[in-house]
Amino acid sequence: MRYTLPVIAVTAAALAAAAAIGAPQMATPGADLKAAVAASTRSPANVARDKYRHPAETLAFFGVKPSQTVVELWPGGGWYTEILAPYVTKGGGTLYAAAPWPNGVKGIQTLQAKDAATYGAVKLAAFPAAEGQPSVPAGSADVVLTFRNIHNWKMGTTDRSAEAFKQIFAMLKPGGTLGIVEHRLPEAADAAREKTSGYLKVSTVRKLAEEAGFKFVAASEVNANPKDTADWENGVWTLPPSYRLKDVDRAKYEAIGESDRMTLKFRKPNPSVRGG
Repeated sequence: MRYTLPVIAVTAAALAAAAAIGAPQMATPGADLKAAVAASTRSPANVARDKYRHPAETLAFFGVKPSQTVVELWPGGGWYTEILAPYVTKGGGTLYAAAPWPNGVKGIQTLQAKDAATYGAVKLAAFPAAEGQPSVPAGSADVVLTFRNIHNWKMGTTDRSAEAFKQIFAMLKPGGTLGIVEHRLPEAADAAREKTSGYLKVSTVRKLAEEAGFKFVAASEVNANPKDTADWENGVWTLPPSYRLKDVDRAKYEAIGESDRMTLKFRKPNPSVRGG
């Protein structure tokens, strides 16, 4: 029995430390963010995917506020833009949609043409930006968000991920936030799979961010999916919403759901503040 008290004491201390580290994961969405997620302007097909993407909890974890300048990278057809536009632009903030120029912003231009009242104020920019292309002004953004994009920057014949993180760092204000959601590859997996599967290791993403100058703040498991083993022959696109195998084993993959995802928060250091 004399060993019981030390064991309990250590366990209690460990639990207390874990609770302190995990505190940012408990961020609660405010009423304005919940309203944006519930906006009638969102498409029903996109709303149906909330159960996999947890947009209110994810944006709350990243600390996105409606008064901020927010940059959404590679928004595609605008899944998150449908939420961010009414939340940010109607809250007095500024929202940029930044993607390969000019084709990468066509999805947002389509939204703007359909509903100028909701999306007309969204600013369009190139990312990564080449000289002469419209870009997010350096040091102007409070938050930069990227949802399931980093694997695209790494895949292919040219790895563009380091340059992408360099440009993200430049567009953020000192003290600004970088929020990342990405398909998660187990750390023990063969690193070569990062070039073909659509999944990345947390260590790979952290290295990219930290080598660009970012400081890691916290991780959340809000977008975790333990059913996803991340070892599909056809990569992450085997799962919904892509269903690369079409009707082959579709019920199986539907039951698994969308991919297991890391949710990471970083900060650009602020030299004027003690501790950065």
